[in-house]
Amino acid sequence: MFKFLHAADIHLDSPLHKLEYYEGAPVQELRQATRRAFENLVELAIVEEADFVLIAGDLYDGDWKDYNTGLYFISQMGRLREAHIPVTIVTGNHDAASKITKTLRLPEGVGIFPSGSPSTIRINNLDVAIHGQSFSSPSIKKDLSAKYPSPLPGAFNIGILHTCATGREGHEPYAPCTVEGLLSKGYDYWALGHVHKREVLFEDPLILFPGNTQGRHIRETGSKGCMLVTVDDKGRSRAHFKPLDVIRWFKIEKDISNAETGYDVVDLFRLELEPLLEENRGLPLVVRLEIIGVSRAHDELASDMERWTNEIRSMAMETSGERIWIEKVKLSTRLPLDTKTLESATGPVGELIRYLEEIRSDPDILENMGEEFLGELKRKLPRELKEGEERIPLDDPKWLLEMLEQVRPMLLSRLMRKDESS
Repeated sequence: MFKFLHAADIHLDSPLHKLEYYEGAPVQELRQATRRAFENLVELAIVEEADFVLIAGDLYDGDWKDYNTGLYFISQMGRLREAHIPVTIVTGNHDAASKITKTLRLPEGVGIFPSGSPSTIRINNLDVAIHGQSFSSPSIKKDLSAKYPSPLPGAFNIGILHTCATGREGHEPYAPCTVEGLLSKGYDYWALGHVHKREVLFEDPLILFPGNTQGRHIRETGSKGCMLVTVDDKGRSRAHFKPLDVIRWFKIEKDISNAETGYDVVDLFRLELEPLLEENRGLPLVVRLEIIGVSRAHDELASDMERWTNEIRSMAMETSGERIWIEKVKLSTRLPLDTKTLESATGPVGELIRYLEEIRSDPDILENMGEEFLGELKRKLPRELKEGEERIPLDDPKWLLEMLEQVRPMLLSRLMRKDESS
């Protein structure tokens, strides 16, 4: 019997993405998170007395800014060398051979597959053969696994591959392959990397993505780590997930339909955060909240969203002992409206209601509005609001319709109150 660790997508020293701009963000913890998670990987290998460690690509996040990243990696490999635990690595799109310009000689016991063609590495004292190929450049569009060698007779054969498999949302289509193609190789285990979400593609033999070792932003939620794989005397493997992350990301969506005031909303989220603390004891948490539903609290929230975001942040700090940082609060609510009152509305308010209904039923009107009225606004937006996850999609009719759904009840409610009082 033997055991090994299968990790991928470590992204050592991955840079932060604008978190420095947010008051109260755990910047220092996040800056060191990929290193601390990697140290946990090394410690786990030593404690579990693993026979070897596999890293299936993207050990690094790109070219080193300086040699400190490489020196740190070598220092951690020294710990594994002292424990007689070899490490086998393929490079991926982020640390491809053509992308990493700085190099340091690797310590004994660390092997990186060449990028020119597939090859095989044997593990000393074990009948284990590992087959792999590194990325030569960041964008590999062919199936590298197709030319992997035949399994070695009498050995436990492992394929290590950085791949998108058949394609995964949010990941570039690099080194695509199929489960059927991998199975045709006759290997006993496939150690995949590139996809940051943990996923088992096939049970026997095991073909899986372990996910990345540390979540780095809100698209990488939940526990992150590696797989501890045990192989019995009959060559049967079992994989167990082992968390390694030191800070964890979550999204919470909450329907506030029963809330009357902003403070009701704050209290509702307090109830959501308390079990989250229990389930993730000891770990700092970064949380994004999305508020949904038809609620009387909408007007109060929408009129001063900055205040209520900080009321929620204050509550989170108090509830968690500063273990929770609220990354963002997204408002997707609307006011309740009396349908009968709307139907009987006359004059300017009634005309506005009919026009809004026409817009809702005809996407072309929204698209034309985006081009005609919002073009100038779009040109004046700063770059960070035009690109990336935080961009404002003024040219997206679906987004414009969502904004209309939020604004419509509040606008009509205020106009009708004003109309009644005049």
